[in-house]
Amino acid sequence: MARIIVVGNEKGGSGKSTTSMHVLIGLLLEGGRVAAIDLDGRQRTLTRYLENRQAYISKHGLRLAMPAHVVVTPSELPSRAEAEADEAARFEAELARLGPDHDFLLVDCPGSDTFLARLGHSHADLLITPVNDSFIDVDLLATVDAETLRVLKPSRYAEMVWEQRKQRFNRDRQSIDWVVIRNRVSHLDARNKRHVGQVLQALEKRVGFRFLPGLSERVIFRELFLSGLTLLDLDQTGSINMAQAAARQEVRNLLLGLNLVTDS
Repeated sequence: MARIIVVGNEKGGSGKSTTSMHVLIGLLLEGGRVAAIDLDGRQRTLTRYLENRQAYISKHGLRLAMPAHVVVTPSELPSRAEAEADEAARFEAELARLGPDHDFLLVDCPGSDTFLARLGHSHADLLITPVNDSFIDVDLLATVDAETLRVLKPSRYAEMVWEQRKQRFNRDRQSIDWVVIRNRVSHLDARNKRHVGQVLQALEKRVGFRFLPGLSERVIFRELFLSGLTLLDLDQTGSINMAQAAARQEVRNLLLGLNLVTDS
């Protein structure tokens, strides 16, 4: 079966779909057989990103890597029990269908607490949780004392991940490698920036994740969405400037930190 990579948290705007897209393309460029499962049947941001990519490829006659892709939508069955059973059956059917023919399955979760999101988390081999460089996002992971910056207790998302880790272990005795990445980091030094980093490092052992630098605050990440491109594609589509090269190196460092590519 494929290795299952889940990208999720319970807050929108943290760069989940941008992170997902760069991980997908990075794995494809390494020669991996990769498929994507979009569990956000309402927003479908990753799906829209991939549709934009396919349109750009067709318009410009390019040969760019594309993953297999499917959307698992929320059930419309009336009762909660029936809806959850329906969603679980359809999600697990996609895992069974795609798993044998791919090396990696990337699951992009909605930015909210839903049954499908929890189900996706419980199947993760690698869970990637992007958070913005803000205590609003850190609050997803833990309650922090405003004066001392001491971690008081895990927050609901961290508790949910702990529960899904138990579900995973009970199901097949396997563990989830949880990695929190810090996105949209400003290039300017600031007290808030230092404090967020301090708290995330303290949380690493307390909550049980690995902490990695993610992607800086760069306009290029937002601009690429409409074309469906990633920074890893730019060499094939035109020239690349120094700022884009620096951003691409951030992506490369993230993939190395996640142990998804080799340093070559």
